[in-house]
Amino acid sequence: MKNLKEKVVQFLRDEEGLELSEYAVAGALIVLGAVTAFTLLGDNIALVIDGIADTIVAPTP
Repeated sequence: MKNLKEKVVQFLRDEEGLELSEYAVAGALIVLGAVTAFTLLGDNIALVIDGIADTIVAPTP
């Protein structure tokens, strides 16, 4: 029984798993920021590209 208690205490004090979860949270925040940026800026970028395409004149044959 004492061995089990020692293992539980050791598991609770072990911080190695925290590093992995911190990286997972940081990665999720980066992905969320990228998706938000692309969502908000996507329409504006499409408008700029359409404007550039409209100003390009097709060559006459």
